[in-house]
Amino acid sequence: MSKKSDNMTDKGHLPFFGPGPFYVAVIIAITVAAFLCRNKPIFTAGYVPILKIPLMILGVLLIVFGVYLWIKAVVLDKIDNNIKINKLVTTGAYAWVRNPIYSAFMLICTGVILIIGNLFFFILPLLFWAFLTILMKQTEEKWLLDLYGEDYREYCRKVNRCIPWFPKKK
Repeated sequence: MSKKSDNMTDKGHLPFFGPGPFYVAVIIAITVAAFLCRNKPIFTAGYVPILKIPLMILGVLLIVFGVYLWIKAVVLDKIDNNIKINKLVTTGAYAWVRNPIYSAFMLICTGVILIIGNLFFFILPLLFWAFLTILMKQTEEKWLLDLYGEDYREYCRKVNRCIPWFPKKK
């Protein structure tokens, strides 16, 4: 078995729980910390009152879309069943983004950051994206490429890693 495959289960497919729970726990903890620190005197200069309502609306929309994306990937597209049978899923939410569950949490946490409305915290969504990108490149993408080969490579060319978007036609 190759070095990449050492991180997979002995059945030759991805572990049921990959690095995602770690990612989700970290970004939720950071978002909660930002929420708890939002009224600290050091951050008061980051508030722009004129942006409060637009940021709140955008934040709520991101949260709603994040929840929908999670429900679509987990409940409607039944990702758990596909992991068990070792199937590469490229339809449904997985046609919009390669990591819809992790992206859903990224969107939800970004929505909360926007609702907080403090410019100092606006760097966090970029950090969430960078963290997810690095984590996926170093773990699941290597495993999936090892497992599915050219099918996965082609899927990667068509679908964004972290940010949901319309699939590219090729």
